[in-house]
Amino acid sequence: MTTILYILAGIVFLVIILALIAPKNYDVSRSIKVQQSVPVVFEYLKYLKNQDNWSPWGKRDPNMKKEFEGTDGEIGATSKWEGNKDVGSGEQEIKRIVENKVIESELRFLKPWKSQSDAYLRVKETGEGETEVTWGFSGKNKFPVSIMMLFMNMDKAVGKDFEEGLVSLKDILEK
Repeated sequence: MTTILYILAGIVFLVIILALIAPKNYDVSRSIKVQQSVPVVFEYLKYLKNQDNWSPWGKRDPNMKKEFEGTDGEIGATSKWEGNKDVGSGEQEIKRIVENKVIESELRFLKPWKSQSDAYLRVKETGEGETEVTWGFSGKNKFPVSIMMLFMNMDKAVGKDFEEGLVSLKDILEK
């Protein structure tokens, strides 16, 4: 009986230590330069429906069910999706727009697991007719997911998807 108590105490102690050292936050972003003016780029980016043209997740499930609510390109506009195991299901709602600067939205993932993240698209002029686009998202790792993040690198998991999407975005905007 004493051995079982020691084993249980050891497991509890290990979980507590892992929870203390686990990453509490994440912030993943990638940037690309586009040969187009800030107003042109920003006008394209602010519409949720345009994301279907360049987002890598749309390519992973061409049969994904999409639904839109509100006025696209304005605060409160919401895109809902339900897809295969590669894209899951969730929704994205525009929360803040600062014209020719940033579009901020809230991502609410429902499947394969529930989570919430803050997403952003930032633009800034880097030269005449050149715009840097930064696409990213950030959030908090809650227990027990925070412990899983010790063994999973969010930047590696999502960074390549952001890079792929930004290359597609660049191709579209530079045509």
